[in-house]
Amino acid sequence: MQIRLLGPFTALEQHASIVPTAGKPRQILALLALRANGVVPVPTLMEEIWGDRPPRSAPTTLQTYILQLRRLLSRAVADGAAGAKEVLSTRHGGYRLDIQPGEVDAMEFDRLRELGQAAYEAGDFWAASDLLGQALALWQGPALVDVKAGLVLEIEVLRLEEARLSALESRIGADLRLGRHAQVLSELAALVAQHTLHEGLHAQFMLAQYRSGRVWQALQTYQRLRGTLVSELGIEPTARVSRLYQAMLAADPALDLEPAAALYEGHGIPLRSAI
Repeated sequence: MQIRLLGPFTALEQHASIVPTAGKPRQILALLALRANGVVPVPTLMEEIWGDRPPRSAPTTLQTYILQLRRLLSRAVADGAAGAKEVLSTRHGGYRLDIQPGEVDAMEFDRLRELGQAAYEAGDFWAASDLLGQALALWQGPALVDVKAGLVLEIEVLRLEEARLSALESRIGADLRLGRHAQVLSELAALVAQHTLHEGLHAQFMLAQYRSGRVWQALQTYQRLRGTLVSELGIEPTARVSRLYQAMLAADPALDLEPAAALYEGHGIPLRSAI
């Protein structure tokens, strides 16, 4: 089985789609896939479909949706209906979708992201950039972009999007440690335009600009960030970003080191959050 959740929702078994066209069964399958190999309790599935006001018929209707999913599965799996019950099984208090490693892109993303982050923390920036790049390459658009999410899926999608942004920041941080400042300039330009209040991305953009010989642009990036923070939130940039700005004004030689780790260590800026 191959299930794609990081973009349009697809689920294939033996090259046959098992994604239902009806909205609520799609939600159920998506949630079961996100929590594959674990039991999803019936109350959680009901909350996803009906929120905090399930109808009296909710238990029966939910069973009907599960049967619909199994019918789709039975057309694709080897043993028909019997095989479908093994893949989508009834467990005490809930249902479980059994998959093999690598079959759900969201789970593979989490695995690669964790490996990449561990490599970053260990100082292996080549491996970190490669692993995090592989994780990010699994994304084909916003998570579950074509599924109308309920309360539970909304939280899952938010978690995935935050994990994606964190992985992206770490991958760019690894690239900066490897001296790839010129290669990440255009990517960071788009990211800071999209995330106007994200100080970590702005700090990375400032560093990439500075090290590419665009000092005035790096200073402008800081001023633009500061203006946005003050006007929208009434706050100043954090101390770590302000120290980076001051270091640029002073043409601190540490900025030109290859890689520029000494700047952050010398000014007390956390490596993980700064680059």
